[in-house]
Parts: sequence; structure tokens; C-alpha cells
Amino acid sequence: MTEATNHMATTQEGRGPRMRAPGIVKSYRTELAIAGAIVVLMLAVGMYVPAALSTGNMRNIIQAAAPLIIMSLGVFLVVVSGGIDLSVGSVFSLTGMVTALAMANGADAFTASLAGLSVGLVFGAINGFLVTIVGLAPFVVTLITYAVAGSLAFIVTNGRSMPIGAPNFWLLNSGEIIPGVPNHLLFCIVLMVALEYVLRKVVVGRWFYAVGSSATAARLLGIPVLRIKFAAYVASSLLASFAGLLTVSYILNAEAMAGASLMLQAIAAVVIGGASLFGGTGSAIGAVLGALMITAIQNGVNLIGVNSFWQGSVTGTAILLAVLIDRFSHSKRT
Repeated sequence: MTEATNHMATTQEGRGPRMRAPGIVKSYRTELAIAGAIVVLMLAVGMYVPAALSTGNMRNIIQAAAPLIIMSLGVFLVVVSGGIDLSVGSVFSLTGMVTALAMANGADAFTASLAGLSVGLVFGAINGFLVTIVGLAPFVVTLITYAVAGSLAFIVTNGRSMPIGAPNFWLLNSGEIIPGVPNHLLFCIVLMVALEYVLRKVVVGRWFYAVGSSATAARLLGIPVLRIKFAAYVASSLLASFAGLLTVSYILNAEAMAGASLMLQAIAAVVIGGASLFGGTGSAIGAVLGALMITAIQNGVNLIGVNSFWQGSVTGTAILLAVLIDRFSHSKRT
């Protein structure tokens, strides 16, 4: 009980509304370090390929990173509450296929989008139910739903790619609700700010940290542990579905394997961003920066001309380093 109480007290004192600038720097030192690493990485790539620092390339990185950023925010919620979600990549793929199939059968863009988002709602509810009510291990549950959703992505269209029929669907990703700010960037900013605010300033948000720090202590404090975990899995799958919609809106085509590598990348982004796999620590800002870091690495590899097959190795190495740092940090804390 003491650990969860102390964590909530620290959150209130260290990140409260009246927190001064030095306190902000101290609280977000990991995020500032990641932001600095991204800048160094881009400058290093720019030394070899000056085009890497062009405005056009920066825009490309942000647009390419947007779906991963949104998916990573959902995965972060699960990780910070002490779980893991391996199903997000398959949910991402299935969402695109269902959306395209709905349009092919005469549905308008709005109805088809709702059909796609329902994929995330259903699989999030399944994950949450099996983890919280049935009591199965999150790794096992989400591995099962990863396999099921991945299989269904092939079944619904017999493995064929599906073009997007709605002529204006591209506006979801590349349109501008606010003039001068493309929608994919707007969605990322709004989701990041809203999630960070809720987690740091709202009592319900701080419960996610308390549950991840110690579910037993949180339960003794009267926190609805099962509801918090259930909500985390639903949010994770819904955000994965929304990321899938953004992607098919951008490329105007749905592929059954579109999200095959995104699960690994999303988990990597969360861990690189400072979240602990033990739960209870991290920030939405860190998850976003982690996703930007991964995308920047992939962009740099492509621009320099390194074989793209090395991207997986680079991502895996980044995860290993982040996990080792997390392990040593956790050992020192305990």
C-alpha cells in the first residue's frame, strides 16, 4: 500500500499545477534526453545526406510516425498499468481490411470507419475480459488475439489487398481541420496532451500508475483495479484501430499484413520512451518521442542507403538497451 500511496503523492507534488521550470526539467529528464538523442541522430544523418534535414523530410517523418505514435499511446496505457498488449499489430491490420470491405459493399466513409473502430472495441473488450475477469496472463491472452485478428485479416478478403472506395477518405489523414496543421499531426498532439494531462492531473489517470506499481496495494486503497486494467486494454485496441484508419486513409489501400511489424515497434517506442515493463512509470510524451525515435532511425537507414532488412535488428537492439537500462534502474530502486 505504501508504494502506491507514495507514487500518487509524488505525482501530486512533483507534477502539480504549480510546478516550476526546474521541477519540469527534473520530472521529464528522460523525455528531454530522448528529444536530444533524436536531434543528434538527425544531425548525424544530415551530415551524410543533407536532404535529411529538409522541411519535406521532417514532414515525411511526422506523417510516417503518426500511426505508430497513436498506437504507442494505447500500448503505453497497458504497460503503465502493469500489462502487455501483443495484439495491436493484428488489430491494426484487421481494421483496415474491415473498413475497406465495408466500403466495397456500399458503406459510406463514416459508417465504414465505425465498422473499423468496432474491431478495436471488440478485441479490446476480449483482452480486458480474459485478463481481468478470467484471470489469464496478459502475454497469453494478447498472443491469442494477435493470432486470431491476424488470421481474420486474411479471411475477410481472402488475403487480397483492398482499395479504399471513398474518394475523400484521404482527408482523415491529410486534411486540415485547423488550417496549416495536417490532421495526422493534430490527432497526435491532441491525444498526447489529453492523455498526459489525464494521467498527471486527474485522479482516475493516476490510478493507472498506482495499479502498475502494485495492484494489491491499489486494491487496498479502494482503486477499481479490474476496471482500470479493462479500460487500458480497450483504449489500446481502439487506438490501434484508429491508427489503422489513418494508414489506409494515407495510402488508400488496405493490406492484411500492414501491421505485422508495428506491435514490436509500438512496444519498443514505449520502452525507449522511458516506460518500465514492470509497470507504474513512464509518460505519454515519452511514448511519442520513442515512436519518433524509431521512425527517425528507419528514415535515416533508408536515406543513408543501408539495407532495409537491418531495420528490425536496429529496433531490436534499441529495445534491448532500453530494457537493460530499465532492469538496472528497477534493481537500484528495489
